[in-house]
Amino acid sequence: MSDTASLQENKRHGEKWFPFDIYPCTIPKDFPQVALHWQNSVELVFVKKGMGTVQVGLESMTAMAGDIFVFAPGVLHGLGQIPGETMEYENIIYEVDLLGGSGDLCYRRYLLPLQSGRLSLPHRLTRGHPCYCTVLECLCRLETVNRDRVLGYELQIKGLLLCLLSVLVAQSDGLPPSENADTRRLKTVLQYVTAHFADNLPVAEVAAVCQCSPSHFMRWFKQMTGQRFTEYLNIYRLNAAAEALRTTDDTVLTVAERCGFKNLSYFNRAFKASFGLTPREYRLR
Repeated sequence: MSDTASLQENKRHGEKWFPFDIYPCTIPKDFPQVALHWQNSVELVFVKKGMGTVQVGLESMTAMAGDIFVFAPGVLHGLGQIPGETMEYENIIYEVDLLGGSGDLCYRRYLLPLQSGRLSLPHRLTRGHPCYCTVLECLCRLETVNRDRVLGYELQIKGLLLCLLSVLVAQSDGLPPSENADTRRLKTVLQYVTAHFADNLPVAEVAAVCQCSPSHFMRWFKQMTGQRFTEYLNIYRLNAAAEALRTTDDTVLTVAERCGFKNLSYFNRAFKASFGLTPREYRLR
C-alpha cells in the first residue's frame, strides 16, 4: 500500500453498490472533535443545532446552526468543539462514482475533475448564499427519502445528488488553488499518523517524516492546526477507540491496546475526560 493510500480515510460509506449514507452526529456527545483528514468521497456537513468549529484547509471558522459545508474529494477538513457549546449536524457522504459512469459527457466534464481535485466547489453556504435555499431543499429531501426508503428511493437519491452538484458547480470558482508546500507536508504527517497511531509514536519519529527537528516540528504543527501534536494524536486515538467501542465486541483492554494506549487506567481516565463517560458506559449508551 502506498503512503498516500494509507493516509486518507478509507472507511466505506453505505452499501458496496450504493455508496451513500447520512450520519447524525453531535460534538462532543459522540466525539470531542473530528481530526483533520480527507477522503476520495464527497462530504457535506449540515449543522442542525448549536455551534462549533470547522477547519477547511488551513482556515478555521465558526460553524452556526443552518450552515452547510461542502468538502470535495481531497480537501483537508476537520471539526471541533467550542468550549461549553454543542454542535448537532448531519454528515452526508457519497462516492463520486455513484453519480455516473465513465462513458458520458457529465463524467468527463464534471465528475472526473471533481474526483481528481480539478474542480472547486464552495466550501461554506450560509443563509445569504445565492444557492443556499436550493441546496437546503435538496438536503431535506435526501433526509426524507433516505429515511422512508420506498421502492426506487436509490433513484431519487441519485437524482437529488446530481441536482445538488449542478447547483454547486454553477457557483464554482473553477480550478482550486494549488496546495502549498506546508499543506502537502501536513497531509504527509496526517497520513503517517493514520497508518501508525496504534504504535508508540514519539515526536522525533514524526518530525523525521518532515525532515526537521522535533522542536521546529512542534511549533510548525501548532501553527498549522492550532493543536499540539501530542494533543492531536491523543484525540485521534480516542476517536478511533470510540468507533471501535461502537462497532465491535472487542474488550475495552483490546480496544485500548489497538488504539495506542498501553496503560488501561490512563485510557479510562483520558476517555472519560473527553467523552464524559467511561469506555464501558459509552458502549452501553
